[in-house]
Amino acid sequence: MKRYHTSIADFLPTINFCLPKALEIPYHVYSMKELKTYFIRTYGCQMNELDTEIMAGQLQKKGLVPVGDEEAADVLIFNTCSIRDLAERKVMGKLGRMGRGQKRHGIIGVTGCMAMAKKDSLFRKFPHLDFVLGTNNITDLDVILDEVLYTQSQVHKTEDRFEENLDYLAAKRDNKIKAYVSIIRGCDKFCTYCVVPYTRGQEVSRPPESIVEECKKLVDDGYKEITLLGQNVNSYGKDKPEWGCLFHDLLHKLDSIAGMERVRFMTSHPIDITVELMQAIRDLPSLCEFVHFPIQAGSSRILKKMHRIYTKEQYLEKVALLRQIVPNVSLGTDIIVGFPTETDSEFQETYDVMKEIRYSLAFIYAYSPRKGTPAMRWKDDIPEEVKQERLQRLLELQEQVSNEERSQMIGSTVEVLVERWNKDGKTLKGRTRCWKKVIFEGDASLIGSLQQVTVHSFGHETLIGTLATKPLIIHK
Repeated sequence: MKRYHTSIADFLPTINFCLPKALEIPYHVYSMKELKTYFIRTYGCQMNELDTEIMAGQLQKKGLVPVGDEEAADVLIFNTCSIRDLAERKVMGKLGRMGRGQKRHGIIGVTGCMAMAKKDSLFRKFPHLDFVLGTNNITDLDVILDEVLYTQSQVHKTEDRFEENLDYLAAKRDNKIKAYVSIIRGCDKFCTYCVVPYTRGQEVSRPPESIVEECKKLVDDGYKEITLLGQNVNSYGKDKPEWGCLFHDLLHKLDSIAGMERVRFMTSHPIDITVELMQAIRDLPSLCEFVHFPIQAGSSRILKKMHRIYTKEQYLEKVALLRQIVPNVSLGTDIIVGFPTETDSEFQETYDVMKEIRYSLAFIYAYSPRKGTPAMRWKDDIPEEVKQERLQRLLELQEQVSNEERSQMIGSTVEVLVERWNKDGKTLKGRTRCWKKVIFEGDASLIGSLQQVTVHSFGHETLIGTLATKPLIIHK
């Protein structure tokens, strides 16, 4: 059985001091000689994808190279998610199978929200695990690896508070067209079903100068689209009033960057969507006309039980105001069905709200209790078959609305950021400013450019079109 200890800042120098003089080895040289390759498997949200890019940047800075086979990696990291039960079960199953198989010679670590939720208890269940690193401590990855190598012990570091000290510029991005940029971490809303405030901590905004610097570099490197990330981007700057820079102020700063083509953001909390933000979407050329506007439920009683801080009526008022200010805006949402005590009539309210608002995009889930949340105290009293029936009804409604919306777009010309070849290998694929997928015929020279495409038909979740004009390609 491996020994276990928490991370301590002065541990490595102590180890070196205890070695005979002839055996003293600089720990960075020793550790990097032992670790040459890595593999990171990412689960969950875009924030996790960005954290993976940041960790990859740290590892490559230390001389490690990525490999495509997790079994061959000297360092294998599972960057995990705890928002949905399914994501957690996938990781637990994978770790369990690895423990039953032949022992790997490399290091195995768990990062992300599951690391924060379960902390060192993961070691008891998976004795072959080497380290657990919390969402607020990914900057310590290299030190943690060194501690594991020197001590042959299990190491965990899972602090509750995030310190804004990440080297975002070192992030290793595989996508050369679109990039995620973190602007705020954590959440202060404490929705009763959500683990995020417990796994990512309180809201901590990133200094605007740092964000602008990173975005300028991305634009200079040829990136066409930047997505600003946070558990609640609308809260940006509220924890730092001395900055005098709220979310809409930040958007104005980014729009003024020369060469900035597209800016998106997610995710939003409706209570913090302001008139100033709506006006920024209307006025700033780079800001895409798509807002993720999660309602979660259509019943005010259920919203109160979820601690969403708004009523159905207040939500609908904000949607109406947004559509008045930005008539061409598209909306996305998140919805949970089968929340404890949800009645048939309350579910019908959710159905009716979806039908009224006509979202362009909807992520719809059946409720599953998450350990550590207030909702865990309540009986999960909606039978699974009822949850699935309600889920299916909303999915069918959303498909109908989406198909009607795509049908209305036939004959229109839309701006498409061309991202890659479609899976058929014959057509190109990209997205509109309002998040619609589009495929059309073209050649590889168009990838990474913005093109005007006229829609002539649609398939499953995808618009199909042809180039409206002779393509203009600007090579950087």
